[in-house]
Amino acid sequence: MQSEANEKLILAVPKGRILSEAAPLLVAADIHPEKAFANPDSRQLRFATNHPDLDIIRVRSFDVATFVAFGAAHLGIAGSDVLMEFDYPEIYAPIDLGIGKCRLAVAEPVEMAGSDDPRRWSHVRIATKYPEVTRRHFAARGVQAECVKLSGAMELAPSLGLSHRIVDLVDSGRTLRENGLVEIEHIADVTSRFIVNRAALKTRPQRVGHWVDRFREVSRAA
Repeated sequence: MQSEANEKLILAVPKGRILSEAAPLLVAADIHPEKAFANPDSRQLRFATNHPDLDIIRVRSFDVATFVAFGAAHLGIAGSDVLMEFDYPEIYAPIDLGIGKCRLAVAEPVEMAGSDDPRRWSHVRIATKYPEVTRRHFAARGVQAECVKLSGAMELAPSLGLSHRIVDLVDSGRTLRENGLVEIEHIADVTSRFIVNRAALKTRPQRVGHWVDRFREVSRAA
């Protein structure tokens, strides 16, 4: 068995749009995964790199933080939306990578927005995959939020009567418009962060710290 000091470090990265934005940062940090990593249709999940002591895993964006928090991965790239939702104390997020820029917002049907006043809400029903962030946001101003947790297709909830409002990530707003919704309240700006497992940073300070320094340099140069 490998000792902890010699164990491979695992970097968790998210699938999808954020990965395409993160790929140039990996190259700039001198991390070059094996060829299959570049194939979005590949079912392979773990990839060797040009560094014998570093592998990459490609997982769902929401799972990156969980892998890092529980020590299955030592490093990761995760959206601040995910970090806010789970609020894992085991995660240290020292670097804003400046990618994956969007915002977390409340939206509702256009026909409601004209007469609706969020300042008068006392109770709202919200469809979202961010129930914890949503509850905290509304609780801060004394509004009770009943959250219906969905993993996707949030924009369908109002038209099908599941909830009048949603909380979701918004980039250009096109998806909202195409589904008859309008953004009515901003919750938080979102970017992707370079994250590390706190225990790994303590037990392998040189190796983990090296990658923190590299990604800090890369983010400043971007």
